[in-house]
Amino acid sequence: MAAFRILELAGTGGVRAIEEGAVGPPEAGNRRWIDLADPDPGSLEILRARFGFHPLAIEDCAQLDQRPKLEEYGDHLFLVTQGFTCADPHIRELELHELHAFLGEGYLVTVHAGTLPALESVWRRATTDSALFEHGMDFVYYLVADALVDMNFPLLDRIADELESIEDAVLERPRPAELPRIFELKRHLVEMRKVLSPQRDTIAMLVRLGEARVSERTALYLRDVHDHLVRLNESIEANRDLLGNALDAYLSTASNHTNEIMKSLTLLSAVFLPLSFLVGFFGQNFRSLLGVEGWTESRALATTMLALCFVLPAAMLLWFRHKRWF
Repeated sequence: MAAFRILELAGTGGVRAIEEGAVGPPEAGNRRWIDLADPDPGSLEILRARFGFHPLAIEDCAQLDQRPKLEEYGDHLFLVTQGFTCADPHIRELELHELHAFLGEGYLVTVHAGTLPALESVWRRATTDSALFEHGMDFVYYLVADALVDMNFPLLDRIADELESIEDAVLERPRPAELPRIFELKRHLVEMRKVLSPQRDTIAMLVRLGEARVSERTALYLRDVHDHLVRLNESIEANRDLLGNALDAYLSTASNHTNEIMKSLTLLSAVFLPLSFLVGFFGQNFRSLLGVEGWTESRALATTMLALCFVLPAAMLLWFRHKRWF
């Protein structure tokens, strides 16, 4: 269900929460932060009618699955910022947090689905610290965007730690269960790159824009956010390379293990090949062979066959060892 929250810094007092019915631009000299959770068509129409927001931006807010971007609409900016978290200790599914923000003269309007931990921390701080509003609403947006970006670092650290474990396991003894896990982590990194790469460009554009609604002081802080995004993208690319190396190592190790098995089976077959010939030859049921009558009953030939059954395998194993085939 859609819910508005409003914080305002009046020119003569501190920050105070005001009623939901006061949704709209602040009076001259005041600064206002309006937060809308779980928007519906009615609440978005209120924003459009009272602030004059562009219909395209309102349409984007109705579908919270946009890519990070920055749009200029006359007297305000429209920004989409995103970040990832994962409550699952095994990192099976990533949770995407998406924030839509309208930044204008003296106001900031944020729209999102559910609860954003990054936004809530700034909101609690803003209720008691009027200095945030005094720095400007662009500074408040910076705080929220910075918190959204920074919560990606712990997630990437967890992925990097699991990647190290996978690498050690692959090099020591690869297991079939590790192959789908490698692809799952690669999918997560691709998902993060699809969001954080354009977001890096968006923040860079905002810093370079020279926009009057973003002060020079705030632009310095936004450059730090851009630097964090650069580091995140570099970390994603490095982890993707390491996952590729782990996959190659897994396939190579598995192939080597298969080759070792095949070599052992081949050597075993080679040892038994002459034995099969011997028992097959002496197992013939002809009473006379090459002029030898009753040869199948000869004690000397039986002794010779038994001796060959021991000597030939031993000689072959010694030859294989000499050739370093095992």
